[in-house]
Amino acid sequence: MQTVHWLGTGLSTVPGIRRLAQGDLPLVLWNRTVNKAEQAVSGIHKQVGIRQLDLDALSDEVQAGDILVSMLPGDWHVRIAELSLAKDAHFVSSSYISPEMQALDGRAREKGLCLVNEVGLDPGIDHLMAHSLVHDYRNSSAYSPGNQVFFRSYCGGFPSIPNDFRYKFSWSPLGVLKALRSPSRSIRDGETVDVQRPWHAIDDYLASLPGGRKEAFEAYPNRDAVPFIAAYGFDPSWDVRQFVRGTLRLSGWADAWKEIFEEIETLQGAAGDKRLQQMSDELWNNQAYDPDEPDRVVLCVELEARAHGRAVWHQSYAIDALGNENGTAMARLVSLTVSLAIEAVAAGKIPPGVSSAPSDEDIVKDWFSTLQVLGERVERIDHLA
Repeated sequence: MQTVHWLGTGLSTVPGIRRLAQGDLPLVLWNRTVNKAEQAVSGIHKQVGIRQLDLDALSDEVQAGDILVSMLPGDWHVRIAELSLAKDAHFVSSSYISPEMQALDGRAREKGLCLVNEVGLDPGIDHLMAHSLVHDYRNSSAYSPGNQVFFRSYCGGFPSIPNDFRYKFSWSPLGVLKALRSPSRSIRDGETVDVQRPWHAIDDYLASLPGGRKEAFEAYPNRDAVPFIAAYGFDPSWDVRQFVRGTLRLSGWADAWKEIFEEIETLQGAAGDKRLQQMSDELWNNQAYDPDEPDRVVLCVELEARAHGRAVWHQSYAIDALGNENGTAMARLVSLTVSLAIEAVAAGKIPPGVSSAPSDEDIVKDWFSTLQVLGERVERIDHLA
């Protein structure tokens, strides 16, 4: 039987690890600190292997057909994927597909191996939602190639009880600070819009949440959304008036972070990187989550079609989750989805090659159903009903 080798057992991984540990697949955890791996499966009666993370030892233990799961920092993923190919094993990660990862596609296909990425929350669940919406729109009576199409996908994590800073950190703030220096690309009014800093494009966003609730957030685009137009199955002939994938923040976030934005604008070179690390350390000391403090995750993905200026099809998915006794909201939604991807690979449901969250409608429905059974509320909303 295939063995799952799960690399990295930080707090964001525990719910998925515990779910797999109670299933049928043999599981081995690899972590730099062995006692953290032991804590992740404490109270689980099934035998779970615990190893100190070492790539040579991992290579010696992996067998053909096994599944390697990288929940390590991003610069590890390609190395682990290459090890998987060398050992005729599969690979799973929640992170975005890098160009270096995509370059492994041909080798993976030749070997019949799956290198699955983007199967966490964002990216991950958001992809599933998008695929489902596009599938249903295409098959609806409202569908017409001449409709104008508007797509919005926003996700954010923040404290469930808002603080003055409008944000808290569950791990090193450095990644968030670096992201604030990254440009983005989206479609607005039918035109491609490039933005150099997130705070240059903050909009108000009224989110439709489960239970008929609405709440105002601040939102900004991140990364390059344009490649996802094709990835989500949009026809090249569609008149796409809006396409944005972005980040949600609590209202008031931009004002609370104004001084941080201003300083980041001035940072350059090695000195700038050093100052960014100092800022990260300061924020970690002052704005980290307290022990057992619940977080909150909101994810909204919506697709709207208009004809002659009137909405003819407008549906969305929404998640509004809080941390609980089963883990933080972020950890549950990321790692439980990873565990579903692992099971899909083991069952032969994922095609060979480098891929992201599946678009197959049966798999999407199955994953949503399983998340619901696990206590995660995924709600579909018809805005025209």
